[in-house]
Amino acid sequence: MKHLLTPRALLLASAIALAPAAYAETPADTLVVAAAIDDIISLDPAQTFEFSGNDVNNNTYDRLVDFDPLDMDKGFQPSLAESWEVSEDGLSITFTIRDGVTFHSGNPVRAEDAAWSLQRVVKLNKTPAFILTQFGFTPENVEEKITFDGNKLTLTLDQPYAPTFVLNCLTADVASVIDKETVMSHAEGDDLGNTWLNTNEAGSGAFTLAAWQPNQAVQLAAYEDYWQGAPAMKRIVVRNVAESSAQRLLLEKGDIDAARNLTPTDVESLSSTDGVKIQDEPRGRILYMGLNQKDELLSNPAVIEAMKYLVDYEGITNSFLKGMFMTHQSFLPKGYLGALEEQPWTYDVEKAKQILADAGIEGGTITTKVRDLREYVDVAQALQASMAQAGLTLNIEQMTGAQVLDAYRAREVPIFLGEWGPDYSDPNTNAATFAYNPDNSDEARATGLLAWRNAYAVPEEMNEATVAATLEQDGEKRAQMYMDIQRQYQAEAPIVPLFQRIENTGLQENVQNWNSGGAVASVIYRQVTKGE
Repeated sequence: MKHLLTPRALLLASAIALAPAAYAETPADTLVVAAAIDDIISLDPAQTFEFSGNDVNNNTYDRLVDFDPLDMDKGFQPSLAESWEVSEDGLSITFTIRDGVTFHSGNPVRAEDAAWSLQRVVKLNKTPAFILTQFGFTPENVEEKITFDGNKLTLTLDQPYAPTFVLNCLTADVASVIDKETVMSHAEGDDLGNTWLNTNEAGSGAFTLAAWQPNQAVQLAAYEDYWQGAPAMKRIVVRNVAESSAQRLLLEKGDIDAARNLTPTDVESLSSTDGVKIQDEPRGRILYMGLNQKDELLSNPAVIEAMKYLVDYEGITNSFLKGMFMTHQSFLPKGYLGALEEQPWTYDVEKAKQILADAGIEGGTITTKVRDLREYVDVAQALQASMAQAGLTLNIEQMTGAQVLDAYRAREVPIFLGEWGPDYSDPNTNAATFAYNPDNSDEARATGLLAWRNAYAVPEEMNEATVAATLEQDGEKRAQMYMDIQRQYQAEAPIVPLFQRIENTGLQENVQNWNSGGAVASVIYRQVTKGE
């Protein structure tokens, strides 16, 4: 394709990516990143649902709306859609597509491409399709519900959803706009180009996909005709380096510009290294404690309340989770519309003991299952120690992630300790799983809902409030609705948010404007520069 690197440039990039470097500085126009990228399965935006695949697509494709990498706090901004209008009844949104934008093939970006891209997601119905199908789109009706006319694209919804809800979902990688002509020229049967897009790209983003070597490296090349201006970095090379210690050594030697998977120990070591800096960014993942309501002891409201005071929030974040997590006691991550930063619980064993005593609870034993991941086991053991001080016994069984997940989805984990990551940048992504469970029966099999997995019969008023928040047209009122839901949730829910993950990126001092995507997006490279 037109955008591939020349053989000489590809050879240089491959050497940077794969060979042990003997020099102490990367090229001035090249950003070399070390990260664990062995999770990439597909690069088709309609299918990709892994962190590293989303990182690639976020830089090779544009969406109708997107984020400003230099000011993520502004929320979504116009992108390929220069403007939009919501109908009076709230049932449709019409987008005006920006003129003069071209795909990497040279083809113009049209409303037809945008409509087809969204239709394609619904028709293929791969893992991330639910982000769009929740608005009433089906393979049978999508061509009638997502239409185009000239430079206008119209989405017709099944309910008058909050515009912020719809627009936030359109920032997700699954809503990337694809070059229809190029992709369909590679279609096999009725796959709508899925097989070809698994290993190729057809976007209009700031970078083109120069090469992808599974489990080794991804190489991106600057798209010089990018509509927002050519990126300063002409080449991005992401090397697959799984071990934190290896990333640290490469950064110390100057062989890479950024290290993305550092442990607290390596972060601490690098913090005193000349020429290197550490940048912290809150991510969207919440580490929480789920108290299964099928367990007789854990279903007691007094135990639920006491458990919230048996977590050593400050001690944990200042020791084994230092630099990896920060205390966050609400289900919406910092950075989301309606995020609540109030922290009603502190570590207070005496208060927990008094709550239990007042309820006539003198002790009890719980056996739980924990994934054999160091940070989860460490949190479980800290909880075990504090529970013992309150007269409660916690027996811990370590299992693989798959084993724990299977048991959790079968509602068989008494106390679950693990993380939940948002699927898209709207608050409904977490509200609809933490605070929504209209059918708590075993037969419902609503395994995607954390409330169901913990057998939490969400009060009807909270269910109704969660749905109502998706329909509120006023953004400020909608944010307040989510804050109100979270306050009620904090007061009574048996699923307790504890910490929000922080991404620590090690950077060479001359790297400026690095952005891992904050809580709401994937990594963004187009604004990165290198100083002297």
